[in-house]
Amino acid sequence: MTFTLHGKHLVAGEWIATEQTFRSEPAHGPAFNFSVGTTDLVDRATKAAEEAFWSYGYSSRDERAAFLETIADEIEARAAAITEIGSSETGLPTARLEGERGRTTGQLRLFAAHIRKGEYLDKRHDQALPDRKPLPRPDIRLLQRPIGPVAVFGASNFPLAFSTMGGDTASALAAGCPVVVKGHSAHPGTSEVIAEAADAAIRKHGLHPGVFSLIQGGRRDVGTALVTHSLIKAVGFTGSLAGGRALFDLCAQRPEPIPFFGELGSVNPMFILPEASKTRGEDVAKGWASSLTLGAGQFCTNPGIAVIVSEQAPAFAESARAALSQVGPQVMLTDGIAKAYRDGRDRISSGHGVRDVFTSSCDLRNATPNLFLVSAQDWLANHALSEEVFGPLGLIVTVENVEELTAVARSFDGQLTATLQLDEGDTDLARRLMPILERKAGRLLVNGFPTGVEVCDAMVHGGPYPASTNFGATSVGTMAIRRFLRPVSYQNVPDALLPSDLSSI
Repeated sequence: MTFTLHGKHLVAGEWIATEQTFRSEPAHGPAFNFSVGTTDLVDRATKAAEEAFWSYGYSSRDERAAFLETIADEIEARAAAITEIGSSETGLPTARLEGERGRTTGQLRLFAAHIRKGEYLDKRHDQALPDRKPLPRPDIRLLQRPIGPVAVFGASNFPLAFSTMGGDTASALAAGCPVVVKGHSAHPGTSEVIAEAADAAIRKHGLHPGVFSLIQGGRRDVGTALVTHSLIKAVGFTGSLAGGRALFDLCAQRPEPIPFFGELGSVNPMFILPEASKTRGEDVAKGWASSLTLGAGQFCTNPGIAVIVSEQAPAFAESARAALSQVGPQVMLTDGIAKAYRDGRDRISSGHGVRDVFTSSCDLRNATPNLFLVSAQDWLANHALSEEVFGPLGLIVTVENVEELTAVARSFDGQLTATLQLDEGDTDLARRLMPILERKAGRLLVNGFPTGVEVCDAMVHGGPYPASTNFGATSVGTMAIRRFLRPVSYQNVPDALLPSDLSSI
């Protein structure tokens, strides 16, 4: 299948151009013009989504599952175009994009299987007790129902798996919620191809065209209009702390506040415990360096902080330095992200007590690794050292004793992940850290590295603020569907009026 970019928005089944355009900034290859989003398009798309909800929100689970599977098929039919455009726009290698495309279609099919099973509906039935004293009990049944139109903001670092048809969109559609996507300007061509796939699936299944819309680019007013539109009932977002917090506040300030499911930032600390450091410190350092630089460090689970006892730090630092010195320049997703990485490097390196372990220079859109070391005391005195640097930068924090180790663990803000590198002799110390880390992170790992998020039933990709704005939710895995559902109780409702999913219990 061939594909020619037209640079338009998809709004309720229509491809619409606007007067103003922006030009893409590809890592290589030709640039293209794309229409700029407007608040009028937001209004049109959202009203169409509300209209679509009256049919799509009450469709059967089998119908929605088949729709999701068709979207996956349509994405795969456009595989070559997606890889070509995605690589040009982002600089990501072919293998990474092919893997991410597989993850994207896999998510869609996983949610299709999940809703067919029906367990997510959490059906409950308390039968009537007419003879109960002193008062009878009515017949009460419960079911999870979709909440209505959902807004999704595409992410910069995952042009497929966290963007136009990523986990937020897939889980919302699975729940029965139409979606309006604000595409990310870092990869508008990729978003357009994915939107074409969604549009083809909608037409094949004869669904209301308002089930899915894509609005490209746009200034801040477009995002503001989307999250404050009275018909939007929830928002999914992956991005910066500053941008996400601004949108979160807008959602809270609405006349009808709505949930904002934002993933905002994480440094994903790794604690190398003494016995593990003694027996395999070099291997851990090499693995950490590999995880740290994977994809130019542009993963939300990038393990930016390593905590280790001071006497073992020199050997660990040298092993990490040697591994990082073998990593050449990598293309970052955008010029802005590359500049922000260099600014973050300068911020960390200027911190009191911070020592260089491995520094490198990079320019334009490239990134090269940097590694620094700081004592626990200087770390604890400077909260800025714990703030995320989006890119291949690592900071080793050295501790003198168990008290400093636990103090450092307690000092972290909310995280997506926390990792323990441990051997059998570290079990008692790990047991002491576990309650702290459980309160800090959504996912705890032992003897691994956090880059690579399995899409499955038991995965949690979220955590206490600022890792995410809702610690009870996940943006990866089947539990992500819960974000776009709400429980409804049906009391003494005749079977003829119950949703079909309840009539059988």
